[in-house]
Amino acid sequence: MDASGIQHFFPEISEAQLTQFQALRSVYDHWNSQINVISRKDTENFYERHVLHSLAIAKVVQFIPGTKVLDIGTGGGFPGIPLAILFPECHFTLIDSIGKKIKVVKEVTHELNLKNVTAIHGRAEEIKGEFDFVVSRAVTQMQEFTQWTKGKISAKHKNSLQNGILYLKGGDLTEELKQFKKAQLYPINTYFPFEFFETKVVVYLPGK
Repeated sequence: MDASGIQHFFPEISEAQLTQFQALRSVYDHWNSQINVISRKDTENFYERHVLHSLAIAKVVQFIPGTKVLDIGTGGGFPGIPLAILFPECHFTLIDSIGKKIKVVKEVTHELNLKNVTAIHGRAEEIKGEFDFVVSRAVTQMQEFTQWTKGKISAKHKNSLQNGILYLKGGDLTEELKQFKKAQLYPINTYFPFEFFETKVVVYLPGK
């Protein structure tokens, strides 16, 4: 799959956005050769396993302009950067505790001229302010993750979905989510019919 596959699943994207998605692969290839943020196996399936996986969140909710999103443990910029391309009128704060990964995020956002991304080297607990949604891709167990998001989710809702957590997870989550009665699971393979997504979901947990 290449960048045109993104357009197949998101036909509303502009030519400028398609160009940005097309540029992503070469930019990541360049930086990944210097600072390893994506495994070699995943690099070969870049658009499916990183970009499309990130964009599964956009199938659950279409962020309206002005939405503020926090990406905790962003690594090399996922899901934050693909979402920032898709929603240019929203603001994304990407944080990771590993400095070299945030360096890659900053370089990618600079090369793609993404004005709606702030990249921070630090820990989630240190972030000040409130956000409409907190997103992430399987950085830890949900119980620990919710501790990191305390006080960070705004009570003022403006999207079709109540503010909260949108978490990309995989495997059997029965035990992990047992205490989270309000958690809703959205199977990603209903949006993208690839084998890679068969056991993967977007977990939505509304804020209080």
